[in-house]
Amino acid sequence: MLTFAAAVFLLIVTPGPGVLSTAGVGAAYGFRPGLSYVTGLFIGTNLVLAAVITGLAAVVLSVPAIRWVLMAASVAYLLYLAARIAFAGARIAFIEAKSSPGIGAGVLLQTINPKAYAVNTALITGFGYAPGNLVFETVTKVIIMNAIWIPIHLAWLWAGVTLHRLNLAERTQRAINMAMAAAMLGVVALALLSAFGG
Repeated sequence: MLTFAAAVFLLIVTPGPGVLSTAGVGAAYGFRPGLSYVTGLFIGTNLVLAAVITGLAAVVLSVPAIRWVLMAASVAYLLYLAARIAFAGARIAFIEAKSSPGIGAGVLLQTINPKAYAVNTALITGFGYAPGNLVFETVTKVIIMNAIWIPIHLAWLWAGVTLHRLNLAERTQRAINMAMAAAMLGVVALALLSAFGG
């Protein structure tokens, strides 16, 4: 069980679309909007977890066309979120992002996020510690995963909000927003490399 908990921590804490966008939303918009977004991520990640546990994800993702559609939707949505974070509060050309991504945005990101499916599948199907009692193992895995997921995402939100609360000069805040967006674009690039076997 401790090995499983360590694996959960390492897989969730590493920068992916969820934690990077959480920090970005916190840095760009503050705590309340960030908490709303994290709530959406939480709902979304548990929907993905339910899909993995029931086998629905395996059935759906066994169709290559659906995997490509999810990848394309995920990349497009991450690009959109990166733009929202990069241009938060700025009037640059036609882009103005005054309102923050909310609960719906978090749910959407997780349900089309390939990392969410990969991580949940690896954790649910691997790291067996109660082979004689699959129900116990599955229920405790869900509890452990959520018990680790919540503080990690709140910590990333806190890091972003801390940057937001420093009341930095507009130019510095914009640079931070751009850096957060660039990190998300890096995740997009890694996802595309992985999809094309690079």
